[in-house]
Amino acid sequence: MVRGDLSDAPWARSEPHLPKNVGRGGRWKCHRKVINGILFRQRTGIPWRDLPTRFGKWKTCHDRHRRWAADDTWENVLRAVQTDAEERIDWSMVGIDSTTCRAHQHAAGARGCPPRIPRKRILPAQHRPDEALGRPRGGLTTKIHLVGDGGCRPLAVLITPGQWGDAPQLIPVLERVRVPRPGGGHPRTRPDHLSGDKAYSSRRNRRYLRRRRIKHTIPEPRNQRADRQHRGSRGGRPTGFDKSLYKRRNEVERTINALKGFRAVATRFDKRAYIFHGTVTVAAIRLWLRS
Repeated sequence: MVRGDLSDAPWARSEPHLPKNVGRGGRWKCHRKVINGILFRQRTGIPWRDLPTRFGKWKTCHDRHRRWAADDTWENVLRAVQTDAEERIDWSMVGIDSTTCRAHQHAAGARGCPPRIPRKRILPAQHRPDEALGRPRGGLTTKIHLVGDGGCRPLAVLITPGQWGDAPQLIPVLERVRVPRPGGGHPRTRPDHLSGDKAYSSRRNRRYLRRRRIKHTIPEPRNQRADRQHRGSRGGRPTGFDKSLYKRRNEVERTINALKGFRAVATRFDKRAYIFHGTVTVAAIRLWLRS
């Protein structure tokens, strides 16, 4: 075992949630070596073909990562790891934020036909027709929206093109928060408190949070405050804002900083959106296993 490989404790936590050995010919009998190869590529960002030979064939690592990103295996592993740590999740203050990742030139040029999983002929779970590639002023970019708990660990992630705004994505990314309970029952989907910057301030988002009884600390932009005052009594009451609670927004920023410590996340090299979503999910799993 070398630096970056899964040690015995994280492997023991993740192994029960991986797909079992099925079929003939000893298929999928070396999960640990292949996952270590996937993590090595995550950390260094090298091309798949340049993986060291100690991880086996590079195509085996690539195909398994692509397959598990397509059939939501990585998402299931993430939720299983979150379930194991459910008692340690800090629901008292959950933060939401986004970050932009520059897309490498090799990430562009995916074919227009929808990608399919070999032998199953179904659409990947995280497929996006736009491949989550945007062309803003800075060039090809992808934006990662995430919700992180007070322990600086991702609860849910969502990828969109780089030019998409933050406010319209608050509801979709919060809908992805589903942490199963160890004792069974409905998964935990509602945090106690949500913090976000002024980019998430909108009437639609505040109505949604009030309807779900989620307390929130989101500053009101100057133009929205002026419009509310101009409307008079029809503009509603001023939004509450606690500066002391807003200081905890650094927790989600530290979560993004840890997530982009993986070079394959900081720069997008994957052509397909569902594969890059799997790449971000693997990085989130690694952060949970570290804790």
